[in-house]
Amino acid sequence: MPRGRVLRLSPTGAGQVRGDPVHHPLFARCYARLSVAAETRAGVAGLRVRLLAGLSGRVVELGAGNGLNFTHYPGTVSEVVAIEPERVMRRLARQSALRAEVPVDVVPGAAEALPVKSEAFDAAVCSLVLCSVRDVPRALAELRRVLRPGGELRFLEHGVGGGPAMAFTQRALDRTVWPRLAGGCHLSRDPVAALREAGFRLGPYRRLVLPEKGPRLPVSYCVLGTAWRPADDET
Repeated sequence: MPRGRVLRLSPTGAGQVRGDPVHHPLFARCYARLSVAAETRAGVAGLRVRLLAGLSGRVVELGAGNGLNFTHYPGTVSEVVAIEPERVMRRLARQSALRAEVPVDVVPGAAEALPVKSEAFDAAVCSLVLCSVRDVPRALAELRRVLRPGGELRFLEHGVGGGPAMAFTQRALDRTVWPRLAGGCHLSRDPVAALREAGFRLGPYRRLVLPEKGPRLPVSYCVLGTAWRPADDET
């Protein structure tokens, strides 16, 4: 099998995901509308440009959603394999892939069991996805597995922030209604700490508030940055 090719798991294969690993059709439709509006109103499109600038080679994108990153990949990227577990999101992502200037293959799969070969990618992208994966350490271990040693991880995530009162509110929402309303999203996770604990080498990152002007909401606190799988890493 060529290096990095997507593995089509057999019905009895190890690591299989039976059916769709995530199923939030109502949330997916709502998110699709809100995320498109946020591209301009909250300035997310500009952050996507910064997130993806300078990438090259083969890229795996974790939790591609409705594919809003795809048109921002630079021409130096030879291929994107976009993993999306939710059926409605995956259908929208495939429509977005048709408008991309680089080859994009949208495939089903869970973050905790990526259906691709080890050390197959030059870079990985996490964009507003670590908040909703079921097992963050396992998902990040999978990203380390599929990145080549020295491979780069770009991330744009939201999480805990805003001081003690906001952090308390975020934790309270996570324990009650928010994950059920928002497709499994959690507000109080710390993506930078999670990356460090997963063995990634942190590069520069910047904490942001979205929108820059407007009310501070529990979902407003974001971080944009870069990490690497250490060049001497053995998973």
